[in-house]
Amino acid sequence: MAFQSKNIFINLPVKDLNKSINFFKELGFEFNQQFSDETTASMIISENIFALMMVEERFKGFSKKEITNTTTSAEAILCLSAENREQVDQLVNKALASGGKSYSEPQDHGFMYGWGFQDVDGHIWEVVYMDENALNQE
Repeated sequence: MAFQSKNIFINLPVKDLNKSINFFKELGFEFNQQFSDETTASMIISENIFALMMVEERFKGFSKKEITNTTTSAEAILCLSAENREQVDQLVNKALASGGKSYSEPQDHGFMYGWGFQDVDGHIWEVVYMDENALNQE
């Protein structure tokens, strides 16, 4: 059997932890205080997916590489699934209204609809709805 992980922990460097926490709270995310302190915030994405936002100095303790300058480079694109097209639009519009920046225009591929934004630290997030019934018809 191939390797499978029960949980995913995404580690992201942030410049201002409180600003990042407030941004994601505006989008409706909650945080696990048990795994948060003055340098790290554990954002709950789902039951098994978490984003650990760390102030840059703390993040540097986990990697010998330079932290990506998100104004000029992308280190990853984090993609979240949505339940429908409206939820895609709602989340991206909240992100833009809460201080995020546009990353891409909405993309409609019929069976799949997505839109992207950058958070307050420039990390790229995509939100995608995929009609699985349309996929099963092929």
